[in-house]
Amino acid sequence: MTTKLLEINNLKQYFPIKGGIFGRTVNHVKAVDDVSFYVNEGETLSIVGESGCGKSTTGRAVLRLDDPTSGEITFQGDDLLALNKQEMRRKRKDLQIIFQDPYASINPRQTVRQILEEAMSIQNVLPKAERMDKIMELLDTVGLGSHQLDRFPHEFSGGQRQRIGIARALAVDPKFIVCDESVSALDVSIQAQVLNLLKQLQRDLNLTYLFIAHDLGVVRHISDRVAVMYLGKIVEIGEKKEIFDNPKHPYTKSLLSAIPVPDPSNQQERIHLKGDVPSPIDPPTGCRFHTRCPFATEKCKNEVPELRVTNDMTGTHQASCHHIEEIESGAKQPNY
Repeated sequence: MTTKLLEINNLKQYFPIKGGIFGRTVNHVKAVDDVSFYVNEGETLSIVGESGCGKSTTGRAVLRLDDPTSGEITFQGDDLLALNKQEMRRKRKDLQIIFQDPYASINPRQTVRQILEEAMSIQNVLPKAERMDKIMELLDTVGLGSHQLDRFPHEFSGGQRQRIGIARALAVDPKFIVCDESVSALDVSIQAQVLNLLKQLQRDLNLTYLFIAHDLGVVRHISDRVAVMYLGKIVEIGEKKEIFDNPKHPYTKSLLSAIPVPDPSNQQERIHLKGDVPSPIDPPTGCRFHTRCPFATEKCKNEVPELRVTNDMTGTHQASCHHIEEIESGAKQPNY
């Protein structure tokens, strides 16, 4: 039986826009707007979407690196938003993040030994005498050697720096890790090594990942379930196989049509979306995708579609579109 490790309900993250002589709040950037999902223990849930759709903001809000505007975040039955700063600091032992840029997320003035020891010291996970053994074990786990202990970050390649970031996240024995575009800054060959390392660590240490990415090839390799975001909202969520083999939402279909395949004769027809992504300061009414959707109707402009279960085998595949059934049956044709 699967256990829900993390549950998010109606999460909102609005950033104020200041203006005028007195610097009053004149509007808000609705970066994440009413998002709900859960992550089961030991699984990888990936969040995908275009740049600026709210993926990374969601990950940061879940960990309270940025305090959300409203919503509920429940981790192992504890309401994270009800914790004060001191309680949240203790809780961070179980909740870690691997940042996107291995060049910017590691202190350039610290050696590898200092970087890893600092994490253990803050959370007080081990007596001081035992930390060195743990550091050696961590370096071995992520594929680095003990001879690299006293090197500085500039002496490592990008892939090696990301391994240091992974080791730092593992230093406090976490249960849940947010991987925020953790391989996007790396070369393709190095990406594969880091992804395989993450999967191996998940199996060995029973880790749970929230994996944020825009590369659907990477997502296909590492995910158990996938959530697709567009302009601050989740438009589709379900098992990886269901999302990739049987997408329901027009936006998901357009994303998947852009994945290159080795055999050009098997390439599906590319779905070109019209226009640009609207501004999160003033998002469209109704369905946020209606300004670019080839199936949009008057109903889409006026009514917000709810995430609803589609007719898949698992009963967990959800999409927010008014016209799923008509598009599936062919009764509704695109108006390109």
